[in-house]
Amino acid sequence: MSERPLSEILRPNSLAGFAGQKHLIGENGLITKLLAKSKETNFFPSIVLWGPPGCGKTTLARIIANELKRNFYEFSAVNASVKDIEKVIPKKEKFKPQKELLNVEQSVEGKLSPIVFIDEIHRFNKAQQDALLPLVEQGSIIFIGATTENPSFEVISPLLSRSRVLVLNQLESEELDKILNHGLGVLQKEIDGKAREYLVEAANGDARICINVLEIATNIATDKTITLENIKDAFQNKSLMFDLRGEEYYNTISALHKSIRGSDPNAALYWLARMLEAGQDPLYIARRLIRTASEDIGLVDPQALVVATSCFYACNTLGMPECNLALAEAVAYLAKSPKSNKLYIAYGKAAEDVKKHGNLPVPMHIRNPVTDLMKDIGYGKNYNYYHSPEGEKLKDVNYLPEELAGAKYLD
Repeated sequence: MSERPLSEILRPNSLAGFAGQKHLIGENGLITKLLAKSKETNFFPSIVLWGPPGCGKTTLARIIANELKRNFYEFSAVNASVKDIEKVIPKKEKFKPQKELLNVEQSVEGKLSPIVFIDEIHRFNKAQQDALLPLVEQGSIIFIGATTENPSFEVISPLLSRSRVLVLNQLESEELDKILNHGLGVLQKEIDGKAREYLVEAANGDARICINVLEIATNIATDKTITLENIKDAFQNKSLMFDLRGEEYYNTISALHKSIRGSDPNAALYWLARMLEAGQDPLYIARRLIRTASEDIGLVDPQALVVATSCFYACNTLGMPECNLALAEAVAYLAKSPKSNKLYIAYGKAAEDVKKHGNLPVPMHIRNPVTDLMKDIGYGKNYNYYHSPEGEKLKDVNYLPEELAGAKYLD
């Protein structure tokens, strides 16, 4: 057997062998059209490939380079610097920027700007991404970035505006099955039905996991047919795809919040379990529940806030795994509670007036006359304690600045 990893052996070098992403590489896909047009113009835009792990971002970048017949340099943002990238760029006299190559029929080897692929571009900080801008803008490189994170949050706006973001999807079971068949053919192995089904399901749309587990299972199998036991041994544990900092992090907490808001305790408990079993900080979840109690329930059930804050105390005192049921109890209670966002809307209206009108003066009659001078100039004049006999006689007292007199935020 070759010493090369199976993932490298199976990696296709043309679009014909690429699995999935038909919206990009199909007959009418954007990449297909761009590659066809580049034969006439030698132009290809800088792009950012955004998609989950194992969906083919790196492979697609390499295929694009093969099709364009350009020098290809691959970096990982984990350990590369902008200086490393600048070293691969030809001197000005050795290449022509893309804008000068439009309508050129034949590319000239060594005179085209190279393709620079940066994996995990989201790990470059703002300064490093800023340093890429001149290289992209001047056509010194064709930039291809790859990220599992939402580029809107992780890639600076100027770099995004000079690139086209292409979204790659998680691979379907049929596409993983196709990759699996290719791997079995290379390994000259067979796999039983239950093992195949388990592997495809457990890979969770990630081709890299599927291939790596197949390779390990092949090496521990005692005969030609790979069994379910071999696959389970290779997997050890199904990994839960939950990035504790990235896109999936926000998607899952959003799912919990919206399930509670939608009064679905079953869905809410599921999303809670997804986060806790993947190692999410219980205090983060508890803080979100406090917000949910005020934002989506509010005054129709003030006890919801008491439950949420008690849950936070329990999580802070006990930690995991002991606090998991306290969180489950709070989640279920909030999901079953009546819902009202009147308090949320009321505060929003008050905040809008604050921003619109600025620091309006406090009415004199509700200012506290701490000194004789303050009393002499009118602080607290004609103010009566509301619950006193005199105060109860007061009608239509305005407690707002004059400019906002009569404003209603909450019924």
